[in-house]
Amino acid sequence: MATTNLSSYDKNSLPDASCLRIAIICSEWNSEITENLLKGAYNTLVENGVKPENIFVEHVPGTFELTYGARRAALHYRPDAVIVLGSVVRGGTPHFEYVCQGVTYGVSALNATIDIPVIFGVLTTDDMKQAHDRAGGILGNKGDEAAVTAIKMAVLAAKIR
Repeated sequence: MATTNLSSYDKNSLPDASCLRIAIICSEWNSEITENLLKGAYNTLVENGVKPENIFVEHVPGTFELTYGARRAALHYRPDAVIVLGSVVRGGTPHFEYVCQGVTYGVSALNATIDIPVIFGVLTTDDMKQAHDRAGGILGNKGDEAAVTAIKMAVLAAKIR
């Protein structure tokens, strides 16, 4: 939402994250955006107690491949949560809709079929300015928001297992 800072959260409201293991799958497409999302997510996890050695980062070529990368990371690393980070910018073809729909359905399917939360940290914007604004710009960083969500959902999953 254009009025919400994606980096705003109450640090005191987060549960203890010191024992969590988090995998991050980051798209290489639009890397000037996705690398900022990755920095935000990684730093937010560390700032909230996740040990660097318990953060597993992998890259995939594009946003559509995030679903496969998330599933492989879940099986290999056995994390408490997986964060997927990508950026899809609308163009003049229907490719935007196909990629956005595919990754959205893919992440939803993973959340319905595997036993850990997969967090959707994908920007779907009309232009690069909107992407920059949400990847560390004036509207904060979607990576920060995804990391906070991962912590909360991982703790919830452990609580109600």
